[in-house]
Amino acid sequence: MPSTRAVPVTLAEIARIAGVGRAAVSNWRRRHDSFPARIGGTDASPQFSLAEIEQWLRENDKLKEIGGRELLWPGFEALGSRDETGLAIAEAGRRMLGGKAPASVPPLSEQAGELVDEAVALGRREGAREVFEFLLQRWLDAHVRQVSASPRPLADLMAQVALAARPAPSPDGGTTVLDPACGAGHLLEAAARAQTRAGAARIALLGCDSDPALAALAAARLAFVVDEAGGAGRTGTDGARVTADVREGDSLRADPHERAAADVVLCNPPFNERDWGYEELSTDRRWVHGLPPRTESELAWVQHALARLRPGGTAVLLLPPAVASRRAGRRIRGALLRSGLLRAVIALPPGCAQPHSVSLHLWLLRAPGGTGPAEDNGVLLADAAASRRAAAGREGGVDWDALGDFVRTAVAAYGSGAAELPDCARRMAVIELLDDEVDLTPGRHVSPAPGGEELDLEGAWSGFGEALAGLRAAGRALSALEPAGDGGGGHPKTTVGDLARAGALTLRGGQQPPDGTVRGGEPGEGGLPLLTVPDLLQGGGPTGWLHPSDVSGRGMLVAMPGDVVVAGVIRAFAAWVHQGPPTVLGAQLYALRVEPEKMDAWFLAGCLRAPSNGRQAGTHASSASRVDVRRLQVLQLPLAEQLRYSEVFRRLTEFEDFRGRLDELASRLARDISDGLATGRLSAGR
Repeated sequence: MPSTRAVPVTLAEIARIAGVGRAAVSNWRRRHDSFPARIGGTDASPQFSLAEIEQWLRENDKLKEIGGRELLWPGFEALGSRDETGLAIAEAGRRMLGGKAPASVPPLSEQAGELVDEAVALGRREGAREVFEFLLQRWLDAHVRQVSASPRPLADLMAQVALAARPAPSPDGGTTVLDPACGAGHLLEAAARAQTRAGAARIALLGCDSDPALAALAAARLAFVVDEAGGAGRTGTDGARVTADVREGDSLRADPHERAAADVVLCNPPFNERDWGYEELSTDRRWVHGLPPRTESELAWVQHALARLRPGGTAVLLLPPAVASRRAGRRIRGALLRSGLLRAVIALPPGCAQPHSVSLHLWLLRAPGGTGPAEDNGVLLADAAASRRAAAGREGGVDWDALGDFVRTAVAAYGSGAAELPDCARRMAVIELLDDEVDLTPGRHVSPAPGGEELDLEGAWSGFGEALAGLRAAGRALSALEPAGDGGGGHPKTTVGDLARAGALTLRGGQQPPDGTVRGGEPGEGGLPLLTVPDLLQGGGPTGWLHPSDVSGRGMLVAMPGDVVVAGVIRAFAAWVHQGPPTVLGAQLYALRVEPEKMDAWFLAGCLRAPSNGRQAGTHASSASRVDVRRLQVLQLPLAEQLRYSEVFRRLTEFEDFRGRLDELASRLARDISDGLATGRLSAGR
């Protein structure tokens, strides 16, 4: 039955509801007089009534199976309040489970209550877990700037490292895992997955978060985990395979799990907090290794984790790199080293988690009481960000398989006392680190081992010379260009929108793939690479791929060789002629397919990519604003003259490619020569 909720939706949201591309919705609007009228927004970004859109889609048989969940989300989003939306999703999850999750959600508004009823009804038809996870992921995506979530591959890696590093199981044979800042429960869910695969008898999941919405969402999420494992929550029976107890609270100020003795602590704590309780907690007994400075909230979380571990238990925390080197924390770092509690610091490649531009660190700690004196084994420092082995995947993205293999191998070799560790990993005696700085940054202490991979300086210099020659050749061609006699104002201009209306090109926009369809690593048989704006921001190519059935069945946009691809956000603005294999385009990426008898693709891409073009067509002044691709300007020239410009634009592209290759080779040569001299693999001569 069509929805009666007065909820506005955009063209992009209509496309997701119908499972088609945005261009198809624009065509419906243009060709069907019965298409609902706009109720708000602007000409460039109109809004429509969800109820009217749903009715129109049903009457015209354009509502596919995907429509149910997509119809549901705009109503939740229209609640406006982040907290109310999150609490409503949590309540929907609780009710889908028949009330098995703890009832920690306060009374909801009438509008939110109606949405919960709709979600529960949809869960009965399409699967409760699937509907809940869909709504949760949409909520997390909508509030990505305020909510820091641990990506699933990273959460799995942290759980695997912590569980593998335990010296022995609990006396009762079970495992208790605590996350004192659990967010939406990513790390605890990963721990349950790891333990279930290992066939563990029992696992108790304990979580806490000071954000009411996050605590409620985590409780509902883990209730699904408990239900699927045949376990029970905090009111359940003894002996259940999986139990979960998530509570709202501030773990540092008033920990609701104060009496817990955990085998494992996993935590991605808040970064750079100033109001963490410095004054009121100054005499807290958890600060065994020193009162954390006001600016070192992360070291408060480290000591809190140690205080909650049972003897011999392990903790893995995700921390910003500054915690390893800031001067204010050097005394606590020194105390952790001297006591043998800090076992490893592992630098991850940028892009593993928010903030994506930073090489975050994993800290592995072990509470006293394990087998053998902890200090005998020294400290493991590993730099996955510099390891060729961990960066063996697709350029510009994180190869989680390679990274996980590197980290697990390094930790296992260190734990067994093996003499040899992987490249970019080093066992250091504590005394070597106890200087005035106590800097634990792996990159400062780790370098490729002498006798390891040979330096191919001859090949590198040869490539450098080839790139330099190519740059010079392209530069000579471009240096022949002369200023236009009329100052550049003689040629009329048109826009992409006008060219599309004139039939010179077709314009289509990419979309966000449905949750669970994107795969990592190399594409499988028939798989299509997926290019996204985050891939472009990290300076590389596609890092994920889609199965053909997920592309064709959902109307995903595929760029073909010869298409002009445009990135529609200011901070990643670019335009180029696609020359690789067929590639799926994500949200805010557009494909323009020209009519060859009317327009040249290289000429079009060259005109579009001008930085001033992107700024002029930007919708706002900030670097995060979108570009209205239809407003991008193109010189209005006959095809014969376009081809002359096209050749120059090709040369310009070559110039930029050679410049980038030269910069990369120069950086690599400088790094390899420096490392070679410092490690004795290169001789300075006589």
